[in-house]
Amino acid sequence: MSAKYQLAGIGNAIVDVLSHCDDGFLDIMGIDKGVMQLIERERAEILYAGMEDRRQAPGGSVANTLAGAGRLGLRTAFVGRVRDDALGRYYAQALAADGTDFVNPPVTDGELPTSRSMIFVSPDGERSMNTYLGISAELGPQDVPDEVAGAAGILFLEGYLFDKDKGKEAFLRAAQLCKGAGGRAGIALSDPFCVERHRADFRRLVAGEMDYVIGNSHEWCALYQTEDLEAALAQAAGECDLVVATRSGADVVLIGGGLRVEVPVHRVRPVDATGAGDQFAAGFLYGLATGRDLAICGRMGVICASEVIGHVGPRPETDTRDLFRAEGVL
Repeated sequence: MSAKYQLAGIGNAIVDVLSHCDDGFLDIMGIDKGVMQLIERERAEILYAGMEDRRQAPGGSVANTLAGAGRLGLRTAFVGRVRDDALGRYYAQALAADGTDFVNPPVTDGELPTSRSMIFVSPDGERSMNTYLGISAELGPQDVPDEVAGAAGILFLEGYLFDKDKGKEAFLRAAQLCKGAGGRAGIALSDPFCVERHRADFRRLVAGEMDYVIGNSHEWCALYQTEDLEAALAQAAGECDLVVATRSGADVVLIGGGLRVEVPVHRVRPVDATGAGDQFAAGFLYGLATGRDLAICGRMGVICASEVIGHVGPRPETDTRDLFRAEGVL
């Protein structure tokens, strides 16, 4: 197929607000280190007020991936929902500036504000995310344009959408439109708690609707209720065409087309782990969209992940194509 968009994504449109802190601050504020927590509006305002060196950036897992893939040269589009407020207008403008088509105009009559995530970065580079979903959680099938989902070579979906029924409907509509036009649809499992909340739905997706699935070792084990990653991956590979498992500090495992590939990670001291999974997906999906084999797709993902953890923020700051050339994969 000749796709208008090589990669389209659907997910939460979230403004990331990042700040440095020490572990003592996390304890005082009752923040669980290293995980993503959903919070209410009042809690969001308290945490925002407690941030000292705020840095603002357009975020959301899938949007971060699209930004990385767009920098690599793919034609990208994002389906998401923001309000017509200061943060929402900032988000739409920033996404467009990064080269991704933001296909949903800011909502003028929404009751909830634009979503935001307060991200506290510890001295060891670990990030603790506190996300107020706001209007992005109201995304539904009416927000999925036929001419976007049906014109994408690859569709990338965010597991967090399953926290609302309308999100599930949007998700399935987008996948059906993409696949019906000859494209490939896939999902990121998002986090182990998301998997725990929606295990039955995710199991059905892996076995049915999805052409590829990306998750880390904790998410795969949560999906199949086992502590044995190999057992989980064996079950997934028996149900899905392409399975990808990232393992913190260990080789990435890719299984598809009767092949199993393990790709070594680049060991670097993390400055900020925010966006590592998102940028791995960007590199991997770039490889997939441009017809690379599994090993090269995995290496591209690892290179992009290594770049983003070397600085604060969830999106690349250097030319990742130059990094690909240096590694001999482009």
